[in-house]
Amino acid sequence: MLDQKALNEYSTGDELLIFLIVSKCEVKTSKNGKLFLNLELRDKSTALPSKVWDNAEEYAKKLKEGTVVKVAGQIEDFNGAPQIKIDKIRPAQESDNVIPEDFLPRSRRPINEMMDELNQVIDSVKNQHLNKLLRIILSGDNLDKYSRTPAGKGWHHAYIHGLLEHTLEIVRICKLMCSIHSDLNHDLLISGTLLHDFGKTEELTYDSVFDYSDKGKLIGHIMIGALTVEKTASSIPNFPEELKTHLIHLVLSHQGKLEFASPVEPKTLEAIALYQADELSAKTNAYKYAIEADKNKGGRWTRFLPLAETSLFIPENNLDKEE
Repeated sequence: MLDQKALNEYSTGDELLIFLIVSKCEVKTSKNGKLFLNLELRDKSTALPSKVWDNAEEYAKKLKEGTVVKVAGQIEDFNGAPQIKIDKIRPAQESDNVIPEDFLPRSRRPINEMMDELNQVIDSVKNQHLNKLLRIILSGDNLDKYSRTPAGKGWHHAYIHGLLEHTLEIVRICKLMCSIHSDLNHDLLISGTLLHDFGKTEELTYDSVFDYSDKGKLIGHIMIGALTVEKTASSIPNFPEELKTHLIHLVLSHQGKLEFASPVEPKTLEAIALYQADELSAKTNAYKYAIEADKNKGGRWTRFLPLAETSLFIPENNLDKEE
């Protein structure tokens, strides 16, 4: 296990000598025509921008996305945001004994705790057909990938075990809705929740950086998940056709709107509940981490977030304390 100071613990002006991973690497041209390397370097705690101005083309051959590097430099302020001023940078060597996994962010929830909760959720599905389908899909290599995959590349739950954390959050919301609205089909809704993002296990890659696989780009996680449910349900003797159709509808409609890449919009109570619960989990997590990323910059608002279409208010740490 890598033992070094976390990147988010450095302040402006601090010198650093640290291993990081390249999460973005682009060759760009400045206004005066000079080539430079536009980098994003990260560890588990955060990511910071940086630039290489000298010998940019040569460094571009060595510094690819997913390359672990050793960096000497300092933290500087650029337009009110921290960045790394590089003095020296080189790819890590075998003798450095570091691997890409050392630098990938992880869920703050213990994985054993989440796996126990997942098993309890599956047990709560009493419909024999749905329970069997869940146990077939969420087993072996599928379960290993399901428990490790991030929920996204960079917007929400974008860390190892993020998909599982995100899914369990939605399960809790949906179970609450079932306790309020008895018309909701608990087993169908919970099964759809557990499987709605299953396709991300094949859509996303996370060996060194979070990115999309070729299959993910060509087909997408919604169709991957729907095809998995169709194939598995069809292999289970006497699986009710209508139940299969409704379960696939949950997977296909969970992003809510056609403009959000849902092949269909939600047309059942369970589909509406899943879509809204998914939105609540994803946006709360994304906004929380956006606030955390900017809270040490001294302002009361985050940078403008294109996906949120707004800046977010940063509360003071003592907001809930009595005077």
